[in-house]
Amino acid sequence: MQALFDADLVARNRERAFANHGGEAAFLLDIVAGELSERLAVVERHFPAAVELHGADGRVAEACLATGRIGGLQRVETSAVFARPGEALMTAPLEKLPLAAQSVNLVLSPLAMHLANDLPGLLIQMRQALKPDGLLLAAVPGAGTLNELREVLLATEAEMTGGASPRVIPFADVRDMGGLLQRAGLALPVVDVEDYTVRYASLFSLIKDLRGMGMTNPLIGRARAPVSKAFFLRAAELYADRFGDPDGRIRATFSIIYLSGWAPDASQPKPLKPGSATTRLADALKNAEN
Repeated sequence: MQALFDADLVARNRERAFANHGGEAAFLLDIVAGELSERLAVVERHFPAAVELHGADGRVAEACLATGRIGGLQRVETSAVFARPGEALMTAPLEKLPLAAQSVNLVLSPLAMHLANDLPGLLIQMRQALKPDGLLLAAVPGAGTLNELREVLLATEAEMTGGASPRVIPFADVRDMGGLLQRAGLALPVVDVEDYTVRYASLFSLIKDLRGMGMTNPLIGRARAPVSKAFFLRAAELYADRFGDPDGRIRATFSIIYLSGWAPDASQPKPLKPGSATTRLADALKNAEN
C-alpha cells in the first residue's frame, strides 16, 4: 500500500503543537472529550483496563475517567512531550499499538486515526488488543472538514499558477467507516457524524489554529516550494468572498465522525437466522392495521 502521509512529519507537527503548552487550539479535543465521555457514561458496564491512543494532552482520558466507568487507564503517545507531570506515558508510533492481545477492555481514540496510512490495519490492531466484549470508542475528522479551506486554496493556486497541489488532507466518509469497523472484526458497530462550524476573523486566524492543533499539511505529495505572501493574501480575499458572514468573519467546518464497536463475544445479541421467524411480516402488518 502506498503511503499517503509522512509519518515522521505527522509526529513532529503534533509534538510541536502540544509540547509544553498543551495545544493552543484544543477546542476540538474539548468537544470530543465531552462527546466520548457522555457516550461512555450511558454504557452500563465497568471497564477495568482502558487505554487512550494518541489523545495529545490527555483531556479526553480525563473526561472519560470522570464518568466512573473506568478502573485504570494507560495513555499512549508518540513522544514524552505529551506526558502530564508525573505521568508514566507509554510511547509508540501512531500506527503500531504497544498492546498485548486481549489486554484491555476499552480503547479510546480521539482525533488521530485520520493520520494513519493503514487505517484498516490500525483498527484490526485495536480489535486484537480488546478483550472479548471490549469496547472501542473513537472520534475521527470526516469528509466535510475544512472543505472551505480546500476549495479556496485550490482556486487560489489555479488562478495564480495555473495548477493545483494537495494542501488539505483527505478525510474519511462516514459511510466508509462503518464498513471498516466490520472489516476489522468489530461487532455491533455504530457510526454517526456531527458538524461544527467555527468562525474566524480571517484565513490567517484559521491557519494559526490549525498549527496549534498539529494539523498542518503532512501529505507526502504536498508542494515543497515556498508559498508567497501574495498567495495567502489572495486566498484570504477569496475565503472572505465565498465563506464570509455579514460581520466580516469567515466560517470553517469540522465534521467529526464518532465510532463505536465491540470485540466479539458469545454474550452479545445475534441476528436471527433467515427463516427462523415465527410470525409472518404480512400477518404482523395486517394486525397493526386492525
